[in-house]
Amino acid sequence: MNSLDNYRQLVTKVDALCAGIGEKYREQIVCRKGCDACCRHLSLFWVEGVALALALQTLPHEEVESIRRRARQATPDGPCPLLENSRCLLYPARPIICRTHGLPLFGDRDGERFIDTCPENFKGLDSLPATAVIDLELLNTILTTINGLFVSEAFPDGAPAEDRVTIAESLLLEL
Repeated sequence: MNSLDNYRQLVTKVDALCAGIGEKYREQIVCRKGCDACCRHLSLFWVEGVALALALQTLPHEEVESIRRRARQATPDGPCPLLENSRCLLYPARPIICRTHGLPLFGDRDGERFIDTCPENFKGLDSLPATAVIDLELLNTILTTINGLFVSEAFPDGAPAEDRVTIAESLLLEL
């Protein structure tokens, strides 16, 4: 099994977790198709960037070229280059951060524990059970491990100079 398979298995598990939360809290989650205010130009682990680049190659040539034009014009603080008419052009291949965005994420920042979620979601709820919260630290640890395996396999002559790659850079990769 290669490390890209490890990433794809993680995506499957994350999707199942997110679907379960989404189903149970359908009335409290307002994020829907067309809700794109959070779709920013992000940086990704290499494993996610390469997975995105491979997904791009499955599209018709004209769409690939259109997306690559958009990627070349992307700015670090701008919207995601995959966003068009309030929809993601590679939605099935979106990175994990996009899959979990808006859902309750549990984390630790400077020793302070927090639960972060889209301010539009879960209004009127005083608390959420642990089963409705994604452990961001655990997810990032797993993703970091998978990325490390991927980088050592995909770049046997040495890791790339940068630890991460932007979405736009991913879309411009020639694989």
